Amino acid sequence: MENILPAIPAKRYFTIGEVGELCGVKPHVLRYWEQEFTQLRPMKRRGNRRYYQHHEVLMIRRIRDLLYDKGFTISGARNRLQELGELSGDSRPEAELGSEQFQTIGEAMHMSPENDVAPTLLCGDKPGDSWLEFRSELLEIREMLCTPDQ
Repeated sequence: MENILPAIPAKRYFTIGEVGELCGVKPHVLRYWEQEFTQLRPMKRRGNRRYYQHHEVLMIRRIRDLLYDKGFTISGARNRLQELGELSGDSRPEAELGSEQFQTIGEAMHMSPENDVAPTLLCGDKPGDSWLEFRSELLEIREMLCTPDQ
């Protein structure tokens, strides 16, 4: 029985409460998972408040799916995430990949579709059609915003 999770809003940072609602996991579980999964490293600000980025929310959903829906143990899920990282052609942990996030939509639009990092970060998917669709949508939005009404 797979729960349907809400869509992830287009925000740069999410609080632990927001991530809990988006992923169907309580905040204390998220704090525990930080200790168990080295790839999961939210930014901490004043008073040790955690702020998660989009790629971390996707990773939490992946962890949740492995643990709750597929029945993996913590160590099994950890191993599976490491395998997936190696299969994608990049042996760096996903948290390191997140440091390459784009500062503006403009930076993302000028990325080459062949780039291995950009499609994974922006779409949470492998490079391919979804990246091209995303890029074309961004170009359409830019055109709408930059053309004055007549």
